[in-house]
Amino acid sequence: MSVMFKPEVSLTKYSNYKIGGLARQFCHAKKVDELAAAIQKARKEKLPVFILGGGTNLLINDEGFNGLVLKPELSVLKANGNLVKVGAGVSMSELLDYLIAKSLSGLEWAGGLPGTVGGAIRGNAGAFGGEIKDNVQEVVSLDISGKTPKVVKRSNAECKFGYRNSIFKMRDGTEVILEAVLSLGKVPDKKAIRQAIEEKIKYRKERHPMEYPNIGSIFKNVDLKNVPKKVQAQFAAKIKNDPFPVLPTAVLIAETGLKGVSFGGAMISPKHPNFIVNVLNAKADDVKQLIGLVKSRVKNQFGIKLEEEIIYV
Repeated sequence: MSVMFKPEVSLTKYSNYKIGGLARQFCHAKKVDELAAAIQKARKEKLPVFILGGGTNLLINDEGFNGLVLKPELSVLKANGNLVKVGAGVSMSELLDYLIAKSLSGLEWAGGLPGTVGGAIRGNAGAFGGEIKDNVQEVVSLDISGKTPKVVKRSNAECKFGYRNSIFKMRDGTEVILEAVLSLGKVPDKKAIRQAIEEKIKYRKERHPMEYPNIGSIFKNVDLKNVPKKVQAQFAAKIKNDPFPVLPTAVLIAETGLKGVSFGGAMISPKHPNFIVNVLNAKADDVKQLIGLVKSRVKNQFGIKLEEEIIYV
């Protein structure tokens, strides 16, 4: 099968941040065989490959990507009882609308979550005490580490889900998620599902700086095991389960006095300081400067090393 690459494609329109340079080559793939053919073609041309999902947690550098940016657009969405087969390219909002229509419960916590199903599985997305791993029964992926791409099926346990992590993230660049089977609960009242999802969307809109381009939380919340006892005591009232005890990073950043601090066109959000927002045509380097500032200030003040949740491209 032959596939077409588009040269010199701007990545800003594929990033929620509206930041990023040019992709040397770009390709949309709507079928698995197109995906495999694009990988093979990139190999022949000795191009590195980056798999692009929804672009909701990517900081794409100002120089762009000197290779192939491959965007899978696998859009299967089919229910069989309480099981739903969903393509990696389906957006989380589209999936939630489908679950409401089918009266299927279990992902209400994801109301307002941006990005695609593939991205959510890769990073084991979670909020409000829920994580997508709780509903994943099986994941189908394309292993591109060998000479010939091959399809792999994994059970939930084989996906090695952890806090914002999975085997797909650990094997970064060697596997592409194709689709998943999610297990949900059938309920009689779809209105209750819709209401729960809408509540989460409202919460996000009220507390997150959605008025500016952003890529969500920059840093992971801090596992309580990695928080010094003195700091735990200082912020005891702020500790929450997510789904295990964590200290929200936003609390630490706020305490450092960095809310509203800007560099170039980027700013640490006064509304939610774990967001760095693009307020004035920011460059990737502007965001990186603020990330470095936050990490050093939190390390110096609390002895805590923050870990990014976002992906650098």
